[in-house]
Amino acid sequence: MRGRVLIVAGSDSGGGAGIQADIKTVTALGGYAATAITALTAQDTNTVHAVHEVPPEFVTRQIEVVLGDIGADAIKTGMLHRTEVLDAVTDALERLAPDVPLVVDPVMVAKGGATLLDEDTRGVLRQKLIPRATVLTPNLPEAEILTGRAVADEAAMAAAGRALLEFGAGAVLMKGGHLPGKEIVDLLVTADGERRFTSRRIDTRHTHGTGCSLASAVACGLAQGLAIEPAVARARDYVAEAIRRAPGFGHGHGPLNHAHTVAT
Repeated sequence: MRGRVLIVAGSDSGGGAGIQADIKTVTALGGYAATAITALTAQDTNTVHAVHEVPPEFVTRQIEVVLGDIGADAIKTGMLHRTEVLDAVTDALERLAPDVPLVVDPVMVAKGGATLLDEDTRGVLRQKLIPRATVLTPNLPEAEILTGRAVADEAAMAAAGRALLEFGAGAVLMKGGHLPGKEIVDLLVTADGERRFTSRRIDTRHTHGTGCSLASAVACGLAQGLAIEPAVARARDYVAEAIRRAPGFGHGHGPLNHAHTVAT
């Protein structure tokens, strides 16, 4: 086991996304996952049915005790749905882990369509958390919300990625799965330019938790000493295989097979 990853995110009772997907991903890739839970959701493969709040001070306490004892080689953030929670997390990370690589998954909308990030909090995300990010991993709807511009093709993806770099992120992984076509194109945008990653689209509805899993896989790579580009490449390969081997559970967007790396 190598690489300690602290995951700050919400819980998914269905086990396909959120903290549950994050823990499975990091474990499957040989890392150690610790958590600070920001919210509890009653969630299945169809939608988020209810959210139970975790007080911001308790979120902070989780971060403090994990970093104070176990430590972290990388940190990943997911669902930070309220301004108070986002403020608590950014303040704690600035105080306790200013030099630890941070992967920010700007979770705004669940796969089933439920809104997970209110409008006020989006501004705080731009101002406080994104400038701290080593890697930002938006899908195209999230990139459109953050930049205020339409992203309808690959050229627009690159432009949006460059706009997000201007917010202060070290790198932006623009996920192109929402664009039509038989090929999925993701762009890793940095100050040095763009690296294009491609893969054949898998015809399946079992994609619940892909964003959470990809971001956690990138964080695990950084925690294990990989540079950003190879961390992204390995993460994409891992998630693609997890989709291909999905167990077929649920009536909506089903979960992945996070354990495909584990010998049985």
